[in-house]
Amino acid sequence: MRTAGVDLAAENKGTALAVIEWAPEQARSEQLRLDVGDAEITAAGADVSRIGIDCALGWPDEFVEFVTAHADLAQPQTPDGGVAFRRTLAYRETDRHVRERSGRWPLSVSTDRIGLTAMRCAGLLGRLTGSGLTVDRSGRHGVVVEVYPGATLRTWDWPMRGYRTDPEVRRSLVERMRREAPWFELGVHAELMLRSTDAFDAVVAALAARAAATGRYEPPPAEHQERAEREGWIILPSCPLGELLSWPSNASSSLPTRTAL
Repeated sequence: MRTAGVDLAAENKGTALAVIEWAPEQARSEQLRLDVGDAEITAAGADVSRIGIDCALGWPDEFVEFVTAHADLAQPQTPDGGVAFRRTLAYRETDRHVRERSGRWPLSVSTDRIGLTAMRCAGLLGRLTGSGLTVDRSGRHGVVVEVYPGATLRTWDWPMRGYRTDPEVRRSLVERMRREAPWFELGVHAELMLRSTDAFDAVVAALAARAAATGRYEPPPAEHQERAEREGWIILPSCPLGELLSWPSNASSSLPTRTAL
């Protein structure tokens, strides 16, 4: 099995791709690259069980409805319910779930600076679908899962304050990764993880994708499934890093699901 992780940026610069190869007794960082384009990401998606993308896969339902109504001023406008109502436009159901689990809000895809990256991601999802891969934004089926490296680290209860700006903090996290997962061979890629936050996050995204591939994550509740298929759903591992190598008895190996072309 292989899993991939993408730390997506609005353009190739700042975008990192990691691929991890999983064997019964060892996992190996197979590739870790910076400044990656959509074609390279699409090619990687065809050769992995799951690809974790660090970017919102959709927008809040309420935001889409609000903008659609605003486009036609002849239509009745959504009433302004104050700041509480406007927060429903800013955050998806999965964002509220992550806030409850981790204590931190993800960036808002509607109002924060990740909007341009989300636009790129929308095109990437179309490209993956066009290549014959099944894309399910809820993460239940297909090759793509939405991941959030910062929330993954908090789920593992790792001290990660400042890791995005301080190479020494990343060094301590890489050392912890080696202690908790001695079976994970980083090789020469460890140095790139120290130099580049994007590379580090791509590796964490690929690890979170392994949790999804083996069924060890929190899926959307049944009452939010349809919403998650439109908005996206952030995969949070339900096991510590050290358990990712083992194969749960209730999980089955799967290759990317392809649609009929």
